[in-house]
Amino acid sequence: MAGEESETPLTSSIPAGNDTVWTDVSSLLRLACDNLQNDELITGENFNLFAAMSALEIMDPKMDSGIVSTYCSVDEAIDNGAAPVPLSFDRTLDVQRAIDIVDHLLVCEATWHKGGPLAQTVFSCIYLMRPERTSSHALLHSFCRGIRVTCNAVVSAVSDARTNEEEDLFTMAYGLPLKAEGDEKCLSILHAVEETISRQLKACKSSLSKKRVMEDIEPLQMNLDLEEGLCKAILCRLRFRKHFYHVLSSMRRPQGRGLELAKKHITCCLSELESMLKSEDFLSANFMHENMENRKEDKTTASGCLPIGFDTTLNSRSAAPTPPRTVELLSWRMAVHYFQKLLHDLNIVCSCSLDPTLEGVLHFVAEFQKSQPDLVSRAHIQLLLVQDGKLYGRESMFSVICNAALLPDGAKGHDIQKNESITQLVQLLISTLRILCTNVAWQRRKLGKILQDWRLLFVQLDLAFRSGDIIGPSTSESSCLKICKHILVWTDQQTYWTALRFLLLGFELELYSSSEYCMVYWCVHSILIKLAEKTQLKMMLGAETNHRKSKDKRYSVKISGKEHHIHPVVLLLQCYIHVAEGLMKMLVSLRNENKMFVCFSPFNSERERFMQHFELLQKACLSDHVSYFSFRESTIHARSSTVSTHSCFNDAHRLAKDLRGYFSSDPDKMAEIRRLEQVAEHNNVALNLLCRLGTLEPSLKVSFEFTHHPHFATASVKRS
Repeated sequence: MAGEESETPLTSSIPAGNDTVWTDVSSLLRLACDNLQNDELITGENFNLFAAMSALEIMDPKMDSGIVSTYCSVDEAIDNGAAPVPLSFDRTLDVQRAIDIVDHLLVCEATWHKGGPLAQTVFSCIYLMRPERTSSHALLHSFCRGIRVTCNAVVSAVSDARTNEEEDLFTMAYGLPLKAEGDEKCLSILHAVEETISRQLKACKSSLSKKRVMEDIEPLQMNLDLEEGLCKAILCRLRFRKHFYHVLSSMRRPQGRGLELAKKHITCCLSELESMLKSEDFLSANFMHENMENRKEDKTTASGCLPIGFDTTLNSRSAAPTPPRTVELLSWRMAVHYFQKLLHDLNIVCSCSLDPTLEGVLHFVAEFQKSQPDLVSRAHIQLLLVQDGKLYGRESMFSVICNAALLPDGAKGHDIQKNESITQLVQLLISTLRILCTNVAWQRRKLGKILQDWRLLFVQLDLAFRSGDIIGPSTSESSCLKICKHILVWTDQQTYWTALRFLLLGFELELYSSSEYCMVYWCVHSILIKLAEKTQLKMMLGAETNHRKSKDKRYSVKISGKEHHIHPVVLLLQCYIHVAEGLMKMLVSLRNENKMFVCFSPFNSERERFMQHFELLQKACLSDHVSYFSFRESTIHARSSTVSTHSCFNDAHRLAKDLRGYFSSDPDKMAEIRRLEQVAEHNNVALNLLCRLGTLEPSLKVSFEFTHHPHFATASVKRS
């Protein structure tokens, strides 16, 4: 039958549209299957991953969660006993169930932070849907209030930072009771319950007779053998919630005034999380049922018991605007570990030195992003950096630009800042800082788009400065022109810095295949050269404006016994240039002489791949040389000599070694220099091996790995 079908010719029974023609693509699909590697996707103008993932299977329970519902309403769920109050008439069981609810809510909260809809995670708890019902249960009531206020604080932070656009954390409540009357008294309620439990814990540990203790203070529950363990389990959960709310509220204080206090509460939170983990053995040993043993890995409570009062399908219709979907919750341990990492990331934010220099800010954000922070912590770092249009709410962005452009302090109050072009520049800098606080994928996407804005604004500023339109009637022409010149050079430098950041993020996202490394390093090399030129020009202007002598040690450094009037930052960029050039030459040689790492695909030509990666750079018109034609001309017939490539890596190694003295007080710069040294050293070793072998044997495999640096690869030659 299959054979008959394969021989059936195509007919025109399906009419073609005005702009379409039906064609047999079976051979193309077979070719696709043979050539596609793992994690690769075919994409086109009318077919992409977003369109495929947005397809909705109506009436499919896995995709259309609205079709599966245990209860039609919250009231129906309550009437059917899904959320009883009290949780049990057995006081021991009542306390244990309250702890299970708190643990499951922690899991729901972490899952929500990681992208789950609010309606199907935190508000799958029926007790949160009817806040007034828990008022008679002090323990459960205090926990529910604590969850609500912290969730509301997170929603507020993410909404104000507008980072909810980059991920699936939806800040719209859609009628869910995210706020309830009396939530402002949350801390006093938590504190009152904490004091009661603390007295009960102290009483059960008292050296007096148990009978006398019970007469003085009513115990938490009636099983005195479990009293201490249950009190400790409740206290650490109460205290975590209280301190976590203090962390969130302290970090929102203006101008970073609450950072030190937030750090203290973070330490307390981490301590309480450790206590929660320790309580797991006690709770599971005393309350886990035998039939729950096989669920230990994915359990959502410390005890291992299923919590009562939850229904994930109850609010599935409130999950708009997303397609309804089944939500997979984290395990309880994974949720605890998530909050531990979140608190560590928030602690990094709180440790910010509030350095007013742009270089310091960019470095701090880059170091923060290395820990791969989640959305909540990224929202808080953005809120710290940009407050009321000022850096940290303290320094005006124009002052930040003046410092970055190496202008004297007197320029910060100049009337030129009222000019429309300068106002646009300030807004562009704010947008860039916000983008740098987003996740890596979103950051790269937005940097590619804002790059054109930087270039366009540079052209506008240049035209305005040349025409004199930017000079006001009440300002000195000479001082205004001096400020204009500095700002123009800085804008140009910042444009190339943005372009370099855009390119390097592609390595972190693994967007480049090994066959594309040659064109990538060629482009990185071109951008680095321009960035070094603009940076050196800015340094020279700064030295001239501030009447520094040409031999000022801050603007010169000794290299191999000779004094060069080049700023060490520029020399570090030159070190990058040598490494990128060496890698490019090595890849050109392997491609042209050994036919390795050649871009070949039946779907995308080398030119198409070049355009996919660097089209945004070309649209920004950064350089006449960043084009596929220039790349092709400079590499197609090149025969890179081993001596030339060795020279690149040797120059990089020598520069890195000499720069150690200048950056000796900066541990981050020293670590980066060491990474560059390792890349240069190991690539020299690989070159020596390739030189001795001459022609590569079929059994030898050359690969490029990022073992020493996240952006600059190291060649590895191994026998397969």
